[in-house]
Amino acid sequence: MNRPSDTDALDSQASDCIDAQAASWFARNRNEVSRADRKAFAAWQAVPAHARAYAEFEQLWADLAQLQQLNKPLALPKRKPALWRPALAVAAAVLCAVLATSIGAPRELFHSQVATQAKGMRTLTLPDGSTLYVNANTNIRVDFSAHHRVLHLDTGQLYIEVAADKERPLYVQAGESSVRVVGTALDVRRGQQQLVVSVAHGQVAFEPNGKSPVTLLGAQQRASYNYAKGTVQQQTLNAEEVADWRSGHLSFRNRELASLIDELSLYRPQTSLQVSKAVAQLKVSGNLDVNDPDALLKALPALLPVKTVLSADGTIRIEPSK
Repeated sequence: MNRPSDTDALDSQASDCIDAQAASWFARNRNEVSRADRKAFAAWQAVPAHARAYAEFEQLWADLAQLQQLNKPLALPKRKPALWRPALAVAAAVLCAVLATSIGAPRELFHSQVATQAKGMRTLTLPDGSTLYVNANTNIRVDFSAHHRVLHLDTGQLYIEVAADKERPLYVQAGESSVRVVGTALDVRRGQQQLVVSVAHGQVAFEPNGKSPVTLLGAQQRASYNYAKGTVQQQTLNAEEVADWRSGHLSFRNRELASLIDELSLYRPQTSLQVSKAVAQLKVSGNLDVNDPDALLKALPALLPVKTVLSADGTIRIEPSK
């Protein structure tokens, strides 16, 4: 009696694993998928063995659909033996059960919307064990499924301690920008002029706009993406500077005025704040009480050669003092 070698066993296990992955991707692609999912699928399918397994699964599903339409017992069309590996058949059966039980049910395991008002910071524990801190005047859509974790940051700022899950990375989507994390703590602020990503610990991949190169950020690093210029600036932070808004006070050092005012706008959403190009790049250091943002506006002329001008439409402009 011939016994299978260790190599044969390993090959069989690898094949079974690929078949299971193909079934999982097939089920996922039958629903509306995110851009991140599409990119992940393209990368997976780029491997020839994966592409073959997926094509076989598509054909298997087509055969099953034909049988269902006939509405009577019928033998499946004869195909190559390699197509009917046990793992592939089991995966198909599991997929049938999953699709049958999910008809009419929401695909998401957890789907919610989080909104805060002025002075309305919140802390939430997400289903995966992550802890989410939400700043004032922020809107977030939480979309967790069996295959992905996505936070859509529509406006405002969040800080999240991400529960590690290598099979299901977490994405923070802010417009066309995307941040990919696994087990990390990071802060993301979506302002009127900038998107700012700050990392407390771990590592993240920041994709500003789908066209620019991906920026890798490690612990105590920050990247600021300027929407108008399409540029990314990086800097190193002190540990206590990441998400210090949770304490109610922000400390800033050598901060560009335009960037500071963009952050200040988060706490004054009812008023448009604009900075003259002539003073936009001036550097300033100081503190901000998030519960009293007007105090900083009043103090600016003492810190920099600027003045604040109130327009007829209510816009506050920061211009050179001379």
